[in-house]
Amino acid sequence: MASADLRDELECSICLSLYTDPVTLRCGHNFCRVCIDQFLNTQDESGVFSCPECREEFRERPALKRNIALHNVSERLLSSTQPHQKIHGIYCTYCVDSPAPAVRSCLMCEASLCDKHLKVHSKGPEHVLTDPSTSLENVKCSVHKELLKYYCTEDAACICVSCSLAGEHRGHRVETLDEASEHKKKQLRNVLHKLITKKEKTEERVRSLVELRRKAQEKAAGETQRAIALFIDIRRRVDDLEKKVLSEISRGEEQESLSLSDVIQKLEIKKDNLSKKMKHIEELCNMTDQLTVLREPDTGDLCDPEEEGGDEDTGGHNGGDRSAELISHISHTLAAMIRDINVTFSVQDPADILLDVNTAANKILISEDLKTATWTKITQNRPETAERFQYNQVMSVRGFTSGRHYWDVEISVSVLWRVGMCYPSIVRRGSQSRIGDNSKSWSLYGGLLCKNQYLVINDGKVIPLPQQISSDGVRICLDYEAGQLSFYELCDPIRHLHTFTAAFTEPLHAVLWVYKSSIKILGKGSCGE
Repeated sequence: MASADLRDELECSICLSLYTDPVTLRCGHNFCRVCIDQFLNTQDESGVFSCPECREEFRERPALKRNIALHNVSERLLSSTQPHQKIHGIYCTYCVDSPAPAVRSCLMCEASLCDKHLKVHSKGPEHVLTDPSTSLENVKCSVHKELLKYYCTEDAACICVSCSLAGEHRGHRVETLDEASEHKKKQLRNVLHKLITKKEKTEERVRSLVELRRKAQEKAAGETQRAIALFIDIRRRVDDLEKKVLSEISRGEEQESLSLSDVIQKLEIKKDNLSKKMKHIEELCNMTDQLTVLREPDTGDLCDPEEEGGDEDTGGHNGGDRSAELISHISHTLAAMIRDINVTFSVQDPADILLDVNTAANKILISEDLKTATWTKITQNRPETAERFQYNQVMSVRGFTSGRHYWDVEISVSVLWRVGMCYPSIVRRGSQSRIGDNSKSWSLYGGLLCKNQYLVINDGKVIPLPQQISSDGVRICLDYEAGQLSFYELCDPIRHLHTFTAAFTEPLHAVLWVYKSSIKILGKGSCGE
């Protein structure tokens, strides 16, 4: 059948439009519900009702039976011929010429009603009104075609009365839709509360990260200014060094030139004297007068004794030694500049170090923020475990397996202390468990018992350092890939103390050893940052 012919079959004979909520009379003819309602209303006064198409008469106002199949076909045809049109909102089922917005929907009639049609709608209890809906068929049981009034808690399904009394849900625990809805809403409110809390935490995290980004930008700007100032200073120092070296070279060349010119002048005079004497001797050798030859002084007298061995005046010029000294001075100055740059900019942020209480010896107090270790006479009575140190020592929670990192400490009441890094496989018992006394740890230590002198130790080998302790702050720098662990004193300017070199094979943890001392790990942004 052609689409035009099909459309003709689906048009209401009253309004001549596609069926809207089609209903069927007993005679079998179909009409729009609103159209036939209005037609039957005109026959109310006479009390004689008839079909507008076949004119069959009915003694009573005929019941209108909804034609679901025809309704579905009409809807499908309408959607296929007008796919570009979208329905905005829910409109009254009975308004044909100018659809009005629906204010309520009748579950019994499966129709939506505007204010006008709501006033004339049946007020019977079986006509349950709800908020406007486009899926009214979903409120009826698909098996019994009855309204869904209950909720089966065992099967988590909405059911009708027949389902509860005689259907597959018979004997199950059921609730009214109101009760079940309230329970569900309570659960949803709990979920909503959790989501709100989670959202607030997420928003707080976002604010924190935004603030962190702002601080990072401010810090980068500060670091940029520091770098610019440092390189300006380096260029100034290099320029000064260049001027000094060139001036020294020029001055040395001038002095040496004057000295050599004086020597050359003396040698020229000496050369002239020698030439005269040579000429005189040649003349004597060519004379035939024996008396004149014999009357000449001895040939030894012809040589000036003061001029014998006079060539030592040409020695003693140390231009090569002076150049070597200048080159050495330049090298040391540039090396110091490069070291300052590396210390200042090689690692941008301090590592966040927290102490692991599970490793702390029982004579060590650990602060609540896990940043300070203090020696105490009072035993802490912590449980003895394989990971706990026996002697005055504690290790960090975090270990490093790559990258470059640094962390700073502040030492007070410094009778004796050690700071450094170790492998997690370090022994925890015996005298060799102290950092530096074994091959799995590296340490800098000092204190009053060390006469305020720095020492470094690894694998039990102690190296005294020439520097005297002048500050209570120490920086530990790790370059894992380069295999370097360096110690600096936090003074102004920062001072390099010692660098260990090793091929690291395990994670490296920060570790503190204290005796009648207290060591605090300074937080991010501290230590003169």
